[in-house]
Amino acid sequence: MEPEFVVWSSLWPDRPDDEIRFDIRPTPNGCSLRWTLSTPGEAPEQAVLGRLRYRLNFLINAQLRFSFGQ
Repeated sequence: MEPEFVVWSSLWPDRPDDEIRFDIRPTPNGCSLRWTLSTPGEAPEQAVLGRLRYRLNFLINAQLRFSFGQ
């Protein structure tokens, strides 16, 4: 059985309860990947949220593109 999701613990020492969930679904051409950042309690301020999104986008998307030489 193939995995359907993976959960990372927080990447930020000052936000230990955050989680990143990766949902993996098969497609005719391979698979699709969707990631979701979960933060317990109230949503962080927009400036904090922007930094969290930027870091995740770099780690997940940019590093993946670099690995394929793009």
